[in-house]
Amino acid sequence: MSEALGPGPHTRVRRLPEKAVYDEATVFAILDEAPMCQVAATIDGLAMTLPTLHARVGRTIYLHGSRSNALFRAGLAQGVASLSATTFDGLRLARSAFETSIAYRSVVVVGATREVTDPTEKRQALHAVVEAALRGRGAEVRAMNDREENLTLVVALAIDEAAAKVSAGPTGDDPEDAARAIWAGTVRARLIYDEVIPSTDGAMARGDVPVPASVRRLLEEA
Repeated sequence: MSEALGPGPHTRVRRLPEKAVYDEATVFAILDEAPMCQVAATIDGLAMTLPTLHARVGRTIYLHGSRSNALFRAGLAQGVASLSATTFDGLRLARSAFETSIAYRSVVVVGATREVTDPTEKRQALHAVVEAALRGRGAEVRAMNDREENLTLVVALAIDEAAAKVSAGPTGDDPEDAARAIWAGTVRARLIYDEVIPSTDGAMARGDVPVPASVRRLLEEA
């Protein structure tokens, strides 16, 4: 059984606590599957969020952006930040408007922040972000050079506490509503990748550069 990451002082699920999951395996699986996340910090007294790519390595989430990124800078200055990620799994259609909902898996993480300054860790973190976006892509592209690395801020967010919330299965209709002749059930949803549209500039203008293995694999898994 995996270790529990909560409930912590900031991550206890109070609304519908029966949907809460705190074990490490569930939290990590959602973080790894979600294509992006939202990072939150306080800027000039106002809570702000920023959608961004992320990569989890063990109990650390790596984020990257411009060195002037105000939200990342605020999170570093405060020494702590929160992050959320969600997968949309479909519709949960009830007989009543009140019970109609969506199927989802979400995670909230709260942890200490630090700027990644060690060159080796920074390169590994940036590679992990590329791999999180598309597995195998890191080996197909030119790696960042020193100038590009210097222009990039990498933030490490520790998974100090976390909570997942899982909404799935049939809706909780009242018996009176269940007796109504109204269609109810679930409609599953998943992220799929569709048409590949190649670039037409540079070497790609020749039209003879093959679709890389990372993209082929992505389409095969769809």
